[in-house]
Formats: sequence, C-alpha cells, structure tokens
Amino acid sequence: MTEDVHTRLIQVGRRHNGAALAPVVSSSSTFELASVAEGREMALSASANRYYSRYGNPTVSDFEEAVAELEGAEAARAFGSGMGAIAAVVLGLCSSGDHIVSQRQIYAGTQMLLQSVCPRMGIDVTFVDGTDAQAWQEAIRPGRTMLLLAETPANPRLDLVDLAALGAIKGPMKVVDSTFATPLSQRPLEHGCDLVLHSVTKFIGGHNDVTLGVVAGSRELIDWVWGFAVLQGAVASPHEAAAGTRGLRTLAVRLERQCESAATIAEALEAEESVTCVRYPGLESHPQHDLAVRQMDLMGGLVTFDLTGGIEAGRTFVESTRICRLATSLGGPETLVTHPASTTHVNLLPDELAAAGITEGTIRMSVGLEDPGDLLADIRGGIAGA
Repeated sequence: MTEDVHTRLIQVGRRHNGAALAPVVSSSSTFELASVAEGREMALSASANRYYSRYGNPTVSDFEEAVAELEGAEAARAFGSGMGAIAAVVLGLCSSGDHIVSQRQIYAGTQMLLQSVCPRMGIDVTFVDGTDAQAWQEAIRPGRTMLLLAETPANPRLDLVDLAALGAIKGPMKVVDSTFATPLSQRPLEHGCDLVLHSVTKFIGGHNDVTLGVVAGSRELIDWVWGFAVLQGAVASPHEAAAGTRGLRTLAVRLERQCESAATIAEALEAEESVTCVRYPGLESHPQHDLAVRQMDLMGGLVTFDLTGGIEAGRTFVESTRICRLATSLGGPETLVTHPASTTHVNLLPDELAAAGITEGTIRMSVGLEDPGDLLADIRGGIAGA
C-alpha cells in the first residue's frame, strides 16, 4: 500500500538514522577507506557518501533520497543553495554553442545567470512568455536547444507554466523550478518534465535557518549533474541537509496553514481601494486559475499585489507594517514582505521589470503562521500608511 504524502513526509530520509528519530548529522569531511580498491570504486561512483563530503555525505544522502521519493524521482543531488543547484544544471548540462529557452517571469538571480554568465560561456538564451505554451515550442532551435527552463509559480507575480504542455515537448530537457509549490503542491516529473529543483531555503526548510538547494530527476541526469557538481564545489553542508530533512517533517502542517491564511488575505486585498491587482492562484481572478486547479494540489503561501502610488507607496507599505517583516526571503514562519523593484529584482532594467509584470507598487508577501486576523489588521495599517 502506498502511504499518504503526510505519512511519507515523516518516514523518508532515515536510511542512516539508526534508532535516532531526529536527523543524524555526519559532520566528517573525510572517511577512512578499507582499501585502495574501495577508494577507487567510490571515487568513480556518483552515489558514494563515505569517501569525501564534496562527493557525498550520509546526512546529505538522506535528504536527497527524501526529496527524490517525494518528487517521484530516481535520484536527487543537494547543493549549498538554490542558485548552486540552478547553476549546476545550466552549466553542467549545456556547452558552448548550445541554446536555452527560459521564461521571462523568473527569479532575478536565475535571469542574471542566464543573461550575464551564459553568453560568456557561448550559451545562447531566448526568453519567452512562460504562460504561452506555444511560445516554448516556437523558440526551440532544432539541434541546438538543450534546455527549457521554467519556474512555476513564478517569482514574484505567481504566473504559471502549463506543466503538461511543457512536458509534452519533444527534444530538449525540461527543467522546472518548483520552489514556490514544493512537492506537496505539484510534481513536474509526473507531467513529463526531466528535472525539478527547489531552493530548500524557502518552504521546505521553512524556518529561515537553512541555505540549501536540490535537484531531482532520473539517475542518468543526476549522475551527470553530480559529475559537474563535484568540480563546481557548491556542495550541501550536512548540517544544512539535516535542517532540510527536519523541515520536510513539518512541511505539510506549515504549508497547509500558510495556504489557508494566504487565501484569506488575498480575498481581503481584492476589496481594498488602494490595491489595483491581487495575484494568488487560488483566486478566480487569477488569469490562470483554471490551470492552477488542474495542476496544483495547494495554492501556495505567497500573495502578490500592486498598490496605487507607485514606488513610494510600495516602500512606505513595507516599512510601515509591524507584524509583517521586511525581508527578501520567503516560506518561513514569519510573514515577510518585500518590494521587488527595490530588492529582489533591483538589477533588472525598466523594460525587463515590465516584461516580468513588476510595477513600482508591486508587493510580494510570504504568509507565515501568525493569526490571519492580526495579519490583516497589520496589512490594512500598512496600506493606510502608504
């Protein structure tokens, strides 16, 4: 019998635990070898975790196995950050002369990697509207396009990519950043995509105390990424991996509460006169609400909205709230607000901000675990101050 995902969240990632209930941290960087032959075998193995911790580590392996099982993947590889995972996938799978298709609505760090680093490596990148399923297909250059890189829901306006349509495209590898959704909400591999990655720092870690990334997929692709990762060196710390495994244990109860509160707040924001637009996949007003219902089990803990009054209104709001804290991350127990045009996406040019749908009055809110009534009062106070 296949257990419910709530049960599997508690069961996964325990291979090296022994009798311990909490994740066991193997902090050693180096392990004694029984023989030269064993050392040679482990040096050439993508699954060795008692050789040298840049190659693998028991604690990190437990976290990787947990994510792989939850995503329905054969294997996973953890990294020191979400950007470490993205960089390893892009640079580990693509070479000079290759071509990548990415959506415009994407995390600014990923966009900067694609715009500034890839061209120096001789890798061409084409940006498309990720909400247009046909645009992905039309941008492919036969024989050259190696990757289709999607992010859904997208940062910060929560645009969605049709995973079934993306997964049906033949040829290039399909990679999905599913950070905002987590494996509880959607599983891109089930839709025919090849790799799924997460910034574990966010909802999976869930406590603002871990910096970690992970990518999951077929054993063949993960082994290839592992080969680059060993040289790249952006490895996951066993302490961070243990915190990631701990985060998985409580992910369901945290995320379900965050989603419930986010829906309440999104509905209330739609009634505010100073709010011109509210984006939340669970709202019928979201332009892709029907798609969200089809491919997402949970609608997420993020709400994005636009204030009248432009940049000054946006800045005043995030500096006026008392319970909602001004910070650039998301997914933790505290409700966090940020002004993307001034922080997370500050490096983008005006036309790039417009293409991503980011206005000077855009606010991204990561809803935490506080009482939703207290949050609404605080939000209304911030709007009044703006």
